[in-house]
Amino acid sequence: MAVASAPGRVNLIGEHTDYNGGEVLPIAIARRTVVAAAPAQRGRRSTVVSASQEHVGTFDARQPQRAGAWWDYVAGVVHELGRIGIAVPEVDVAIWSDVPAGAGLSSSAALEVASTLALLALARRDLPPRDAALLGTRVETAFVGVATGIMDQFASVLGCEGHALHLRCDTATAELVPMTDAVLIFDTSVARSLQGSAFNQRRAECESALERLRHIEPGLPHLAAATAELVREAELPPPLDRRARHVVSETERVRLTVDTLRQSGALPGELLCASHESLRTDYECSSPELDWFATHAMQHEGVTGARLTGAGWGGCAIAVGAEDALAAAAPTLAREYEARFGRTPRVWLTRAAAGARVEIR
Repeated sequence: MAVASAPGRVNLIGEHTDYNGGEVLPIAIARRTVVAAAPAQRGRRSTVVSASQEHVGTFDARQPQRAGAWWDYVAGVVHELGRIGIAVPEVDVAIWSDVPAGAGLSSSAALEVASTLALLALARRDLPPRDAALLGTRVETAFVGVATGIMDQFASVLGCEGHALHLRCDTATAELVPMTDAVLIFDTSVARSLQGSAFNQRRAECESALERLRHIEPGLPHLAAATAELVREAELPPPLDRRARHVVSETERVRLTVDTLRQSGALPGELLCASHESLRTDYECSSPELDWFATHAMQHEGVTGARLTGAGWGGCAIAVGAEDALAAAAPTLAREYEARFGRTPRVWLTRAAAGARVEIR
């Protein structure tokens, strides 16, 4: 038997930039998914059970097929390992997680990464961390069919205590940056799914914007490489102009945030607030609940910045600042939010945590 665990992630800033070749700044959080794997009995198909799911998943490890079900994340790992020459026998897999699904904390990436490490350990094989992260990304995009970028899996694999991960998504290069702030995660309890949201529509709009910009600058490698001047010069039609403006300005906000962290270790809260406003108006992926939190969190002393995190359209928001200030603000925010929206939020304090690891080999 082999056991591995991997964390969810919070993106501090750099939203919807990853699949546009831009830069992001996530942290791994102190909530994890644990995957245990053991060889199945001879003649049996692979089975997957989860403490949070009622149904048992099954698939053929020799030729995994997408079922459109939650266990596709595990079957997809077996499929992708097979593609690189690592054969996985029929297995029994058990999953436990305290990373909430549908909240924008990358529960799917945590499952993919933990499954990858557990199955590699079971097969007595290893992959470099970067390759393991890229394999998890292929599971999400090619097997499950959600057109995400590389951020979530890289954060889950490479996260480090006390550090944010500055990831350049065009080159898949990353560096750790010291970070002293605590983070309050505020789950609005508005579930959203990337497959059921406007996520794929936004990605298509970004691709259309890039195609038009290349008429002016043919060598433009990706949308995040554009300048604000180029976007203005192109006079893109709505809503492509707003989508491009967000990606370009958000990438610059990531760079400025990293510069500040290198100097002080503290997050520049005004940039997080500006990020939320851009997501609300230019990318149009916020919600009334997320907007409420971003506004009301900033009314509490010691809170320095607030924004949605994850893709938006529901899920989580974050506030940053001193841990005692966030702890004091959390009960009031939760109580007032429930009175306003009739939903009970889930709230957690976290700091930058460790990345994925094999627990039992």
